[in-house]
Amino acid sequence: MITQLKGGTVVDPVSGETRVRDVFIEDGRIISSPAAGEAIDQVHDCRGKIIMAGAVDVHSHIAGGNVTMSRLLLPELHVNEAPGDAGLPFSTSKWSGYEIGRLYAEMGYTTVIEPALAPAQAMQTHLEMADIPIIDRGALTVVGNDDHFLSQLRAREGRTAIRDSIAYALKASKGLGLKVINAGGPAAFHSGLRTFDLDDTVPHYGATSRQIVSALLTAVDDIGVPHPLHVHANNLGAIGAPDTIDATIAAAEGRRLHFAHIQFYAYGKDADGSMRSGAEQIAAALAGAPNITCDVGQVMFGSTVTISLDLMKQWSGSKFASPRKFSITDGDAEGGGVVPFAYKAKNWVNCLQWAIGLEIFLLSPDPWRVLLTTDHPNGGVFTSYPDIIHLLMSADERARWLESMPEKVREKSSLASMTREYSFEEIAIMTRAAPARLLGLHDRGHLKPGAVADVAVYDDLADRAAMFRSASLVFKDGRVAVKDGKALGWIAGRTSILTPDYDAQMDRRMSDYLNDRYGLGPAAFAVPEAAFGERSIFKVEPCRT
Repeated sequence: MITQLKGGTVVDPVSGETRVRDVFIEDGRIISSPAAGEAIDQVHDCRGKIIMAGAVDVHSHIAGGNVTMSRLLLPELHVNEAPGDAGLPFSTSKWSGYEIGRLYAEMGYTTVIEPALAPAQAMQTHLEMADIPIIDRGALTVVGNDDHFLSQLRAREGRTAIRDSIAYALKASKGLGLKVINAGGPAAFHSGLRTFDLDDTVPHYGATSRQIVSALLTAVDDIGVPHPLHVHANNLGAIGAPDTIDATIAAAEGRRLHFAHIQFYAYGKDADGSMRSGAEQIAAALAGAPNITCDVGQVMFGSTVTISLDLMKQWSGSKFASPRKFSITDGDAEGGGVVPFAYKAKNWVNCLQWAIGLEIFLLSPDPWRVLLTTDHPNGGVFTSYPDIIHLLMSADERARWLESMPEKVREKSSLASMTREYSFEEIAIMTRAAPARLLGLHDRGHLKPGAVADVAVYDDLADRAAMFRSASLVFKDGRVAVKDGKALGWIAGRTSILTPDYDAQMDRRMSDYLNDRYGLGPAAFAVPEAAFGERSIFKVEPCRT
């Protein structure tokens, strides 16, 4: 079957300049044009509309133990009195798997990455992701704070042994990439430490955060993981954290590294020690380090919940819980915290956080390296992406928001003086082409022939928030999934994974280790495909060679 999207303005920086042209789909893939004499089965009139590839989110907490805990802790945010479509899982629950897939798809997103796949919770996380319809998924396996890896560093095991143990964790948990969270911090938290910097040492293991990050950077390259090591750095939310970003970039020594939610590290220090924007220092660091990428973690206003495996940060942040309840789980490298929080438009600190994120975008040296996220739900819910896009594309819209904010925001940031406005091409890079390339998902994020037919069509509205909130059409693998801003039903997506090779001796070693430490063998932590019934859930992506 051949489908024609006729007469739209195609914005696809990967395949060429923005221009009015047709897009053709056959058997779930983009084609250049039908063969001579081939009939077109379906035509969609896209005149006056903008056509882009389906959007890709590199960092959004959509599944896993802490996501589930947030629903249990905050039922008032997750109960929907208006039932959804009959027969769909959790159809009466807001922010359920069904709702996540629907809401993303209606904005034109077709691939979303869960950034905190705890190996001990891999089965639960994958089962939950499999219940998210329409969108494709992937997850980043959390490493670097577990006893086995830290013991390897303490014993000064060689590069090959560490590479094999990390590859084992990645393959067993069915991850698409690797992430480290406050390297060494969770293990240090067990010993009573409540702060942890790049050159601090983990008690009992003798390894510094810098050594942990360095060993993981090497392992990522040795394994051939397409996505750079995804780093939740030390000192999240601390005044002066731009210095931590500078130090971590230096520690990378030119190797590929991706900073998660970098806005939370962009808090500079005034002469009196109070908070001010550090966005210029962050932008300068990025400009001088082409090996570094990041996502922003933009703050948006309203009630949300912070979710993280960074025990230190969640413990310290629990005193700000709103409402006054929280959950902290101190597990072996895979505990975490769930702390409700409200970002208030009249609170100058929250407003400054909002301004700092936008400054990072507007100072960005390269839209291929600075990606749109809110660290959902930590900085705000992902449904605020259209508002962020409007703010980036319109200086007048930013001025309107700033006008009602406390004067301190203008004093402590440079946002009011910034006139840059993002183009459609830059939006397409930042939300489509760049995250897909960064993840190694080369068959999406663009509309070149051979790409999966994940396509979003938008009405070209002056109100960019309204435009990107409600796609006119969304195709998933060539099927119409959204029409006139409404999802049409259930389409099963896939979960992308890596299956790296490693020395078979690591299987025996990990079996002995898991049985000794937990009294449970590898089967207790596995993610067997049989658990998903007859559905074909997983799509194996290639490692770098």
